[in-house]
Amino acid sequence: MQNYIRKRAVKIARYILQTSDTVRGTAEVFGISKSTVHKDVSERLPRISKELADEVRNVLDRNKAERHLRGGEATRKKYAHNHEGQVTLKPIMAATPRETS
Repeated sequence: MQNYIRKRAVKIARYILQTSDTVRGTAEVFGISKSTVHKDVSERLPRISKELADEVRNVLDRNKAERHLRGGEATRKKYAHNHEGQVTLKPIMAATPRETS
Protein backbone atom coordinates (compact mmCIF):
# COMPACT_ATOMS: atom_id res chain seq x y z
CA MET A 1 0.00 0.00 0.00
CA GLN A 2 1.38 3.37 -0.96
CA ASN A 3 2.27 5.76 1.83
CA TYR A 4 -0.18 8.51 0.79
CA ILE A 5 -3.06 6.01 0.90
CA ARG A 6 -1.99 4.84 4.34
CA LYS A 7 -1.84 8.44 5.60
CA ARG A 8 -5.23 9.25 4.03
CA ALA A 9 -6.86 6.22 5.68
CA VAL A 10 -5.55 7.21 9.12
CA LYS A 11 -6.52 10.86 8.59
CA ILE A 12 -10.05 9.82 7.56
CA ALA A 13 -10.32 7.54 10.57
CA ARG A 14 -9.27 10.28 12.98
CA TYR A 15 -11.72 12.69 11.37
CA ILE A 16 -14.61 10.22 11.72
CA LEU A 17 -13.73 9.58 15.37
CA GLN A 18 -13.53 13.30 16.17
CA THR A 19 -16.71 14.33 14.35
CA SER A 20 -18.80 11.13 14.17
CA ASP A 21 -19.43 12.14 10.57
CA THR A 22 -20.98 9.78 8.06
CA VAL A 23 -19.19 8.20 5.10
CA ARG A 24 -21.02 10.64 2.82
CA GLY A 25 -20.07 13.66 4.91
CA THR A 26 -16.47 12.52 5.23
CA ALA A 27 -16.21 12.00 1.48
CA GLU A 28 -17.47 15.52 0.90
CA VAL A 29 -14.96 17.03 3.36
CA PHE A 30 -12.02 15.14 1.86
CA GLY A 31 -13.13 15.60 -1.74
CA ILE A 32 -13.14 11.88 -2.50
CA SER A 33 -15.84 9.35 -3.28
CA LYS A 34 -17.90 7.47 -0.70
CA SER A 35 -16.47 4.26 -2.13
CA THR A 36 -12.93 5.43 -1.40
CA VAL A 37 -13.81 6.40 2.17
CA HIS A 38 -15.51 3.06 2.71
CA LYS A 39 -12.60 1.10 1.25
CA ASP A 40 -10.08 3.10 3.29
CA VAL A 41 -11.83 2.46 6.61
CA SER A 42 -13.14 -1.06 6.02
CA GLU A 43 -10.29 -2.71 4.08
CA ARG A 44 -7.12 -0.65 4.38
CA LEU A 45 -7.40 0.67 7.94
CA PRO A 46 -7.58 -2.79 9.61
CA ARG A 47 -4.22 -3.61 7.99
CA ILE A 48 -2.77 -0.38 9.38
CA SER A 49 -4.31 -0.31 12.86
CA LYS A 50 -6.84 -2.88 14.02
CA GLU A 51 -7.70 -0.83 17.13
CA LEU A 52 -8.36 2.35 15.15
CA ALA A 53 -10.42 0.38 12.62
CA ASP A 54 -12.57 -1.08 15.41
CA GLU A 55 -13.27 2.38 16.84
CA VAL A 56 -14.23 3.74 13.42
CA ARG A 57 -16.43 0.70 12.77
CA ASN A 58 -18.34 1.46 15.99
CA VAL A 59 -19.01 5.04 14.86
CA LEU A 60 -20.08 3.93 11.38
CA ASP A 61 -22.34 1.23 12.82
CA ARG A 62 -23.99 3.81 15.06
CA ASN A 63 -24.44 6.14 12.07
CA LYS A 64 -26.01 3.31 10.10
CA ALA A 65 -28.40 2.54 12.93
CA GLU A 66 -29.43 6.20 13.11
CA ARG A 67 -29.73 6.88 9.38
CA HIS A 68 -33.51 6.48 9.29
CA LEU A 69 -33.70 9.28 11.87
CA ARG A 70 -31.44 11.53 9.80
CA GLY A 71 -33.52 10.94 6.71
CA GLY A 72 -36.69 11.84 8.58
CA GLU A 73 -35.06 14.97 9.97
CA ALA A 74 -33.96 16.07 6.50
CA THR A 75 -37.48 15.61 5.16
CA ARG A 76 -38.97 17.51 8.10
CA LYS A 77 -36.57 20.42 7.55
CA LYS A 78 -37.26 20.42 3.83
CA TYR A 79 -41.00 20.71 4.27
CA ALA A 80 -40.74 23.10 7.21
CA HIS A 81 -38.71 25.41 4.98
CA ASN A 82 -41.17 25.03 2.10
CA HIS A 83 -44.07 25.47 4.48
CA GLU A 84 -43.23 29.11 5.09
CA GLY A 85 -46.05 30.11 2.75
CA GLN A 86 -44.71 28.65 -0.46
CA VAL A 87 -45.68 25.02 -0.60
CA THR A 88 -45.85 24.02 -4.22
CA LEU A 89 -47.14 20.52 -4.60
CA LYS A 90 -48.03 19.16 -7.97
CA PRO A 91 -51.61 17.92 -8.19
CA ILE A 92 -52.04 14.22 -8.74
CA MET A 93 -53.72 13.60 -12.05
CA ALA A 94 -56.65 11.24 -11.88
CA ALA A 95 -56.36 8.33 -14.23
CA THR A 96 -58.91 8.40 -17.03
CA PRO A 97 -60.89 5.22 -17.58
CA ARG A 98 -59.92 3.26 -20.64
CA GLU A 99 -62.33 2.47 -23.39
CA THR A 100 -63.21 -1.20 -23.49
CA SER A 101 -64.19 -2.80 -26.73
